[in-house]
Amino acid sequence: MSYTEAKEKYAEYGVDTEKAIEKLKNVSVSLHCWQGDDVRGFDTDPEKPLTGGIQTTGNYPGRARTPKELMADIDKVLELVPGKVKLNLHASYAIFDDENPWVDRDKIEPKHFKKWAEFCKERGIGCDFNPTFFSHPKCDPLTLSSPNEETRKFWIEHGRACIRISNYLAEELGEPCVMNIWTGDGFKDIPADRIGPRERYRDSIDQILSEPYDFKMVKPCIESKVFGIGVEAYTAGSAEFALSYAAMNKDKCIPLMDNGHYHPTEVVSDKISALLTFFPEIALHITRGVRWDSDHVVLFDDETKEICKEIVRCGGLDGRVNIALDYFDASINRISAWAVGFRNVQKALLNALLEPQYLKEMQNNSSFTKLMVVQEELKTLPFGDVWNEYCTRCKKPLDGEWFKSVEKYENEELSRR
Repeated sequence: MSYTEAKEKYAEYGVDTEKAIEKLKNVSVSLHCWQGDDVRGFDTDPEKPLTGGIQTTGNYPGRARTPKELMADIDKVLELVPGKVKLNLHASYAIFDDENPWVDRDKIEPKHFKKWAEFCKERGIGCDFNPTFFSHPKCDPLTLSSPNEETRKFWIEHGRACIRISNYLAEELGEPCVMNIWTGDGFKDIPADRIGPRERYRDSIDQILSEPYDFKMVKPCIESKVFGIGVEAYTAGSAEFALSYAAMNKDKCIPLMDNGHYHPTEVVSDKISALLTFFPEIALHITRGVRWDSDHVVLFDDETKEICKEIVRCGGLDGRVNIALDYFDASINRISAWAVGFRNVQKALLNALLEPQYLKEMQNNSSFTKLMVVQEELKTLPFGDVWNEYCTRCKKPLDGEWFKSVEKYENEELSRR
């Protein structure tokens, strides 16, 4: 079936495919830099193990080892994915050289990200940012919730430095920078004191957010987590903690939900409307957890589709939902991992934009039988032809075409690393 025929078929259901395509072209999705080097960064020994609840499995060849290699790999991904891209950086990706020698994380400055800003500016993309509260000698193992005031002060200063860097990126690139605060602080076994770490955590975030910034351009987020490796029994930044903090500080931060950070039977798709009922703006990290927060590559699966449907249904594409990817798989080609996940989120958003508006009316009118019938019929409409048209208009390769380019890049570049 051609796009023209697909367009006509969707029109029978009251859906304008042209509007859906044009809408999606302007939706930013943040591409995480850490898929390319297995979350190693450039500010510590790359051979040291990851800590703080972070774990990457696999040893597929071709990991980026330098800023130059990582930038080249990101450029390759940009060739393969349709839509509007933002870059997402962690503080551990600071670039040090003879002109700007190494400093510890509490002393990093905007100048250590100048090359990243230039990279984004040359490609016409924005940039989001994250403090890095893991994989560092000063994780004791706690950071912002540590009872050691020297340790806690170090990490507070790191967070304040990241506010300044986020300000710099927003000003340089002319679009808002979402700055996400997440730590793996917690305990492996049952703690004797649960409230103490959380009170210290709250105070630390208060001090970080006391650093001046324009909330319209720098959007700090508070991200929660249920449990992780080494913190199976207790996490200081639980869902209740993160949401409560964001709710009490709406004038200076927003909540962030990562769909791998909940109990395996919970779904973030149901939580989006709950948060948007009370918050003017939220942020999402889209990933795929398998039994736990395993950060598998995002698929075009039911929950990804449902997350994107809720974003669209709630008006999230009009500045209310900040979308980012967050996964890292070292067992497969990293360029493909990036491209598959990004393209699948784009597919899920397009699929959501092709949903008829009158489905809400059916629900409100208690026409549940007809609602189910139409929802099932939509599943077999010629979505693939609309997706192909979208890729073509974005001047990006279609499904079945792009992987050849990755194989060539692997043979010519990645295999030599």
